Amino acid sequence: MSSLPLTDKIALVTGASRGIGRAAALALANAGAHVVAVARTQGGLEELDDEIKAATGQCATLVPLDIAEGDGLDQLGMALHQRFGRLDVLIHAAGVLGPMTPVSHIDPKAWDRVVAVNLTASYRLIRTTEPLLRASEAGRAIFLTTGRAANPKAFWGPYGITKAGLEHMVRTWADELEQTKVRAVLLSPGAMRTKMRAEAMPGEDPMTLPEPSEIGPLIVELAQADLGLPKANVVFSQWKAAGTLASA
Repeated sequence: MSSLPLTDKIALVTGASRGIGRAAALALANAGAHVVAVARTQGGLEELDDEIKAATGQCATLVPLDIAEGDGLDQLGMALHQRFGRLDVLIHAAGVLGPMTPVSHIDPKAWDRVVAVNLTASYRLIRTTEPLLRASEAGRAIFLTTGRAANPKAFWGPYGITKAGLEHMVRTWADELEQTKVRAVLLSPGAMRTKMRAEAMPGEDPMTLPEPSEIGPLIVELAQADLGLPKANVVFSQWKAAGTLASA
C-alpha cells in the first residue's frame, strides 16, 4: 500500500455517485487516497463505497449533500478540519446541465438552480476548502469544465454561461494562490458516456464515447503534478493522444 502514489492523501470529490465524479473517486482510492465522497444520493454513495472497499479494503467517507446548500458546504469544511486538519486533493465534478432552451425562454427557477449548482456552489467550495488545501504539503484543486464555455452554442446557455463563470473564477483564484503551494487546474473531459451527455444529446450512440473510467489516470496524474498557473484547460482527448500530461 505504501507504494501507491496517493497514500495517506485526503481527497474530496463532489458529484461522486456517478459519471466522472464516481470515476475520479475510484481512481483516487485505487491510488491510495482516502476519499471523501459528496453527492445528493445516499444509495449511489453506498454503492461507490462498496466498490472502493472491494478494490482497496478501505472505506470512503460519505457525505450526502446537495452542494447548492452553502451552509452544508461550510459545515463540510469544518468537519474536514476537525477530522483531518487538511485537504490534499479537491475534485469538483458536480454539476447540472439545466434546460436546453433559448436564453429568452429559460424559466427563472431553472436558471437559479443551474447558477446555484454550477457557479455559486463552486465559490462556496473554494471558500470552505482553501484553508484546508493550504494546510497540505501540495494542495491540488481540479475543476471540471467544458469546451462549451469558450464556444457558445444555441440552447446550451445556462450550462455554458455558468461554466464560463467557473473558468474565470478558478483562474482568478489560481492567480491569488501563486505564492502558495496550492494549485488549481481546469479539466475539460469532453463528451463522455454519462447521464448528463445522454440528456444533452439523446440521439447520440453512447457506445461511440469514452467511458468515464478512462479519465481516472489523468485525474490521479493531476493530483500529483507540479502545476503552474492555468494558461489553458487540460483537455482529456489531448492527454489521451499524447500519452502524457506534459505534452497534453
